[in-house]
Parts: sequence; structure tokens; C-alpha cells
Amino acid sequence: MNKSKIYTVDEATILLENYCAYQERCHKEIEQKLYDLKLIPEAKEKILLHLMQHNFLNEERFAKAFVRGKFSIKKWGKQRIINELKFRNISSYNINTALKEIDENQYLKTLEELAEKKAPLIKESNPFKKTSKLANYLISKGYESDLVFKTVKTFY
Repeated sequence: MNKSKIYTVDEATILLENYCAYQERCHKEIEQKLYDLKLIPEAKEKILLHLMQHNFLNEERFAKAFVRGKFSIKKWGKQRIINELKFRNISSYNINTALKEIDENQYLKTLEELAEKKAPLIKESNPFKKTSKLANYLISKGYESDLVFKTVKTFY
């Protein structure tokens, strides 16, 4: 996108409709895009309202898609997902609604699969350090420490 181009409200609206249609977006991303386009506050407000009214921008839908994607593709745990959604200024209500997209049995199964994959790769002779490294890895993926320690206990 050419930074020096000046957009009309209609051009900017179409640009942002396409931006939203390509992939689910949150308000923070749209506000950043509007800022980058250097529009006046009234134009930003009008475009934001238009995007919400025409269902291009829907925070709950964004949060659900984000949760499903990060869990199924990146294998992130709930803690990391929650932190990322909070960073994007998603409401607690929408975060809690979106987390329901994760099946509890699948969540625990994924945690175990991650541990099974990682455990043999840890090159450490001291069993305590080995356990600690595996636990730290799973916690860094965003899994709750109580679940991590229960899972790690079964390995060593």
C-alpha cells in the first residue's frame, strides 16, 4: 500500500472491507489500519461503524476463530490464548465465550501429545532437570501449571 496516497472515505471503506474479508480482524487491527491511512477521526468513526453494521468486524467471531486456530494449528494452551486476546483488547466476555470452542478432552490430549513429542528430545541426564525443562516448555506453550505437572509426572 502506497503510504503517500490519500484515500477518500469510500476508498478507505472498500480497502478495509477487503482487509476484513480476507481474514477475521479485531478492532485493534482495524484501528491501526485506519491510523496508517491517516484519516480524520470522523472518517475513522464512520468506517468503523460501517464495518460493524455490515458484519465485516465482529469481535466475538474474531475471538472464536483466533482460539480455534491457535489451539488446533499452533497447539497453544488457554493461558497463552487468553494473554494474546487481552493484548488485542478483546473483552473478557468474548474471551470466555471463545474458549468454549476448545473441547476439554481434546485439550488434555493435545497437552499429552506435546509432552510425548518433546520428552525424548530433552538431552538431560538429571531427571529433575529433565522434568523441569519439559514442564517449562509446556507452560511456555500456555498450558496451566497444574495440568502440566500432572502430565509431566507420568513421563519420568
